[in-house]
Amino acid sequence: MAPTSKAKPSIKRAPSAKGKETGAITASKEPIAGTKKPIQISLFNHKGGVSKTTTAFNLGWMLAEKGKRILLADCDPQCNLTGMVLGFKGAKDFEKIYQSGGIRNVRDGLAPAFESRPAAIEAVQCEPIPHQPNMLLIPGHIGLAEYEVTLGIAQELSGSLVTLQNLPGSIRHLFDLTAQANNIDYVIVDMSPSLGAINQNLLMTSDYFLVPMAPDYFSVMATDSLASVLPKWKAWAIAAQQSTVLQKAAYPFPKSQPRFIGTVIQKYRLRNGNTPSSAFQQWIDEILKGVETRLVPALETSDMLLPQEIYDAVDAPLTAPLLQMSEFNGLIALSQKYKVPVFALTPKQLEQEGIVLTRTQASQRRFKRLFSDGADKLIALIDAANAARN
Repeated sequence: MAPTSKAKPSIKRAPSAKGKETGAITASKEPIAGTKKPIQISLFNHKGGVSKTTTAFNLGWMLAEKGKRILLADCDPQCNLTGMVLGFKGAKDFEKIYQSGGIRNVRDGLAPAFESRPAAIEAVQCEPIPHQPNMLLIPGHIGLAEYEVTLGIAQELSGSLVTLQNLPGSIRHLFDLTAQANNIDYVIVDMSPSLGAINQNLLMTSDYFLVPMAPDYFSVMATDSLASVLPKWKAWAIAAQQSTVLQKAAYPFPKSQPRFIGTVIQKYRLRNGNTPSSAFQQWIDEILKGVETRLVPALETSDMLLPQEIYDAVDAPLTAPLLQMSEFNGLIALSQKYKVPVFALTPKQLEQEGIVLTRTQASQRRFKRLFSDGADKLIALIDAANAARN
């Protein structure tokens, strides 16, 4: 689908206190004419190994199959999503993008703000997703981690320094600009497993967020930790939204209201049929208990939930996962090899035959149904939330 607009933010020099040009950038605060505002959905858990990346790819693909225009944003400096989507195996593969000219990754997209360049942020030249025309990728970059400290200082000082005031609003501005240039419906953000400044910014400038988890002790601990951390982040975001300095910046800090839309529980073994083994079920129960008794109440107090009637109408209670599925086992390696989701691998790509192929295809059908149901609920939640606001 062709971009709806190639308009760029206007640029002008901002006068200093002495009336001289400072070289600061002032970007147009008006949306690109004729474009819709994209919806940003972040996948976040500061515990690693919970399948954030595979969920982002498979869920994003399913949403694209349902007609949504999807932009995947790889914001983990490890760049696992970029490697999975594009089939990259080493540094030389990444160099082909990084050295091909233009703005081709998230770090280069943010460089005008973070390196105080006399130029405005521009849309990233996204990478197409093989075999999925409704999905694009903003590649990751290990150098994004270099911006962590600078952003942390900017956010702690609430933009009181002129050289830092453009940073807190720059990431969402880059994603919106890129999404609007490509007629995107949903921006799905894959985040690193940390509690750093970049993740704080990504989550608090999102519209919705999912929390992927694995059935183990550390995910139970992470639930308690998130119940403590996220309200603090929300309090910071409110202060940033009320800051005159940040609202008058070239890239104003967005007045987003991030809403929790559920958990994703994955990576467990089955006992019989679709039932988790007893050991895994115990951890799943502990996670859901923590979500119900600690995380949800903390988010409700911080106004980070949708109205209860919306969850009820969509049959997406927060006391149950939005998505729950077992290990992908060997399917994940083949998914990465052929750059398609686990449920879209062809019989030839599965490299199996006989009863083994039959069983694998049954698993694929189950995974496809689960991702489809999860995507339907996500769309319904967002549509209902939009209708309620209007």
